[in-house]
Amino acid sequence: MIAIACAGLCFSGSVCAQTTPSDAPASPSANKKEAPDAGSTAAPQSRAASSSAKASSPAPAPSAKDKSFMHEAAKGGMMEVEMGHMAAKQGKSDDVRTIGKRMVSDHTKANNELMAIAKTKGVDLSKDKPKMQKMNDADFDKEYINAMVKDHEKDLAAFQAEAKNGSDPEVKEFASKTSEVIKKHLAMVKEAQGKMK
Repeated sequence: MIAIACAGLCFSGSVCAQTTPSDAPASPSANKKEAPDAGSTAAPQSRAASSSAKASSPAPAPSAKDKSFMHEAAKGGMMEVEMGHMAAKQGKSDDVRTIGKRMVSDHTKANNELMAIAKTKGVDLSKDKPKMQKMNDADFDKEYINAMVKDHEKDLAAFQAEAKNGSDPEVKEFASKTSEVIKKHLAMVKEAQGKMK
């Protein structure tokens, strides 16, 4: 029995020796934080610098054809606004006065958009002046509508050509979007022209 008791004591002692207390401090190597690898942050920083350099690089200048279109569109748009003001004041029929106001509103908006695009590309449109057409006051309505049909047919062809064949993406987008407005104007003035015949 004494031998059995001694054996039991020895067994329990060995179990206690192998068990580590739960609140014992961890080894210093476990708490030690590894220093960040210098190479791990260098790559993202260099990529960020490279992407910011790309973002800040200037866009390519518009082609001579794009610039010519912008100048002609600016002059034509300003002419539409000036003649629209005349039609709104001097028009004898409701149709002509309504068309004049619509031209002022739509072309002013398009002109402002074109000016903003031109400014970002270093194209100066401020010196472009419209070539005004003289109107006979006695027959103003008919002359105005006939001029609007002719101008919008010409403008639609020019805007569609730029939208299809231009090289500058922003100018092409402007031409495409504005050509849809010109189509509506052309349909409107043709309808008014038909009423006058």
